[in-house]
Amino acid sequence: MTTIDNYLENHYIHRSNWLRAAVLGANDGIISVSSLAIGIATASSTRDPILLATIASMVAGALSMAAGEYVSVSSQTDIEKADIKREKKELDEMPELELQMLAKIYEERGLKKETAMLVAKEMTAQDALAAHVRDELGITDINQANPIQAALASGAAFTAGGLLPLLVVLFAPVDNMEYYLYGFTIISLIILGAVSAKTGGSNMTKAVIRIVIWGTIAMVLSALVGYIFGVSI
Repeated sequence: MTTIDNYLENHYIHRSNWLRAAVLGANDGIISVSSLAIGIATASSTRDPILLATIASMVAGALSMAAGEYVSVSSQTDIEKADIKREKKELDEMPELELQMLAKIYEERGLKKETAMLVAKEMTAQDALAAHVRDELGITDINQANPIQAALASGAAFTAGGLLPLLVVLFAPVDNMEYYLYGFTIISLIILGAVSAKTGGSNMTKAVIRIVIWGTIAMVLSALVGYIFGVSI
């Protein structure tokens, strides 16, 4: 039997925070590690330099992604906390003005003036701060920042994505390795695009095309660097 709670939980927006970080991490892991490996492969005739560069880029990239997500999302959290603190102070100092502001928000969303004021009064009586945080600041449980979750999802996803080109570097022939890397990376990006679209409920074709095009551009440019400089490693 479907309850109202289960029904609400079925919406894809509830997955937006962790899905964004995971897709970004996996996409970056696949593309950046593959691109670096391709750039080295075009300038190297042995496996060891390619393998070393691939492992180093995977480790450094995962740590960088996790740290970057944590710092950026923590900054967002700090802003949210500062706004909530300010809102609490304003509610203490000028509750009547805040009530009118809340009513104005509901009125702008389509309620009649009298109804908007009635709703504002009822919401204020129940939990004034929660009402203003949600309806004035736009901060909800769904979109509220979670630094630890974002950092772990991004770092783990980057590592998972980076493992795919690493396997190619380990087992593919050194001759023409860049072509093996490109082929397996495109397949990986197609799978990632399809899975992320399926999980997020978005258009699968658009997601796959978008991720493959930008991944191809990154890898082609990286290969050109190796060819242009023509350095033998």
